[in-house]
Amino acid sequence: MTTIPTIRDSSTLSVNWWKSSASGAQSDCVECGIIDADRVAVRDSKAPNGPALVIGRGALAAVVGAVSAGLL
Repeated sequence: MTTIPTIRDSSTLSVNWWKSSASGAQSDCVECGIIDADRVAVRDSKAPNGPALVIGRGALAAVVGAVSAGLL
């Protein structure tokens, strides 16, 4: 089983966080930040000092594609 790396306090990452332009007014969304050419951090926008998952950019693109296609 593969463990997904996490960062305990995502505010310690030196990234520019962004969220989807389709995000609701309640701020109930995720934010992403590019760590390097291969990795992206993903966090809950309501918890900027909370944890972040670190995933590959290709994996993030696959998840976004699956959600857009209604598969997830």
